[in-house]
Amino acid sequence: MLGNALIGLREGLEASLVVSILVAFLVRTDRRRELPKVWLGVGIAVLVSVGVTLGLTLAEQALTFEASEALGGSLSIIAVGFVTWMIFWMRNNARALSSELQGKLETAIRMGPIAVVVMATLAVGREGLETAVFFFAAAQAAGETAQPLIGFLIGIALAIVLAYLIYRGAMKINLAKFFTVTGLLLIFVAAGILAYGVHDLQEAGVLPGLTTLAFDVSATIPPDSWYGTLLKGVFNFSPQTTVFQAVVWVLYVAVVLTLFLIPLHARSTTSAAARV
Repeated sequence: MLGNALIGLREGLEASLVVSILVAFLVRTDRRRELPKVWLGVGIAVLVSVGVTLGLTLAEQALTFEASEALGGSLSIIAVGFVTWMIFWMRNNARALSSELQGKLETAIRMGPIAVVVMATLAVGREGLETAVFFFAAAQAAGETAQPLIGFLIGIALAIVLAYLIYRGAMKINLAKFFTVTGLLLIFVAAGILAYGVHDLQEAGVLPGLTTLAFDVSATIPPDSWYGTLLKGVFNFSPQTTVFQAVVWVLYVAVVLTLFLIPLHARSTTSAAARV
């Protein structure tokens, strides 16, 4: 539940901020007549995202065990690719996001009503599709339970509330720090989903090494214990981890975390040098 709540909060806030930027721009420039078109585009994006999630779920249920595991593993890897790209894109483009969206909306308004609807749909739909695939992969990793959906909906609801408060000026939040902290946490969540995806592909016979374990700590960390459930829910930790899974997890965290932290360290060094 916690891992999916983080996904819902992070992705939901990104999408909600996009909507807030578009709405605020139209209100500030006295173009309220364009608001229904923007909301129509947002509605279409939400429906498409929900449809993709349902479609993936139905497709997975209709397959044989091996095919289902292969599909789940492949989508897990794709989802990790999406979220990794999103983490770095938001870190590098968060400051210019508002002006970029406003410029695109201005252009769409000049082109006509359909262009406004399409622009809003694409702006929110990108976040929605990323969320749909990543949530599906995370839910598959968590197992057949309602907790992933509950956690995800809690995260989405909290994101909408935060975005509304920010829009109304009732709350100020350092978005750079927010996306940095959630980015760090999502790196470990993504690493767990990547390892789970590898395990799915091993069960499907696509990858070797299903019975070659790196460690087995199920006696120390029982899967049904509260701490085992917590580690599983947040980081997709498995007490029985294959060598392939462990190697992939370590490599992903080592490479992505290093690349994510280097610019932060460089900025801190630059700021310190400027003060001197």
